[in-house]
Amino acid sequence: MDASFPVPRPTPLSAPFWEGTRAGELRLQQCDDCGGWRWTPQILCTHCHSPRFAWQAASGRGKVYSFTTVHRPPTPAFTAPYVVAVVELDEGPLMLTQIVEVPPEEIAVEMRVKVKLTALDEAITLYPFTADREHIA
Repeated sequence: MDASFPVPRPTPLSAPFWEGTRAGELRLQQCDDCGGWRWTPQILCTHCHSPRFAWQAASGRGKVYSFTTVHRPPTPAFTAPYVVAVVELDEGPLMLTQIVEVPPEEIAVEMRVKVKLTALDEAITLYPFTADREHIA
């Protein structure tokens, strides 16, 4: 791994998310009171403000909400061009991620995508998304 690659640093609040990706699941917080899903990890529900929640496995599927193609990477650790996207998960939350294994010119808003968990090292598994050709809307 390139020394300039920005490695995520789990916090006590985000650690269950990273444990989930390492275990092969995209886990999100789900409110125990209203059932709302949320991303990023928060101490209060973004829907009803309840502090009660559980980490649940999400479907790992969604659609491209917005995206941009990066042609000038911020560090040599990234190879341009690459696509950064906001994915609207089927559960509702928006998640900032990268789209992989799809040529940038083929990516479009509303395109169905699924998570492609990718181990960075023993501790961190990243969560880029790729085309979900099995579930085309």
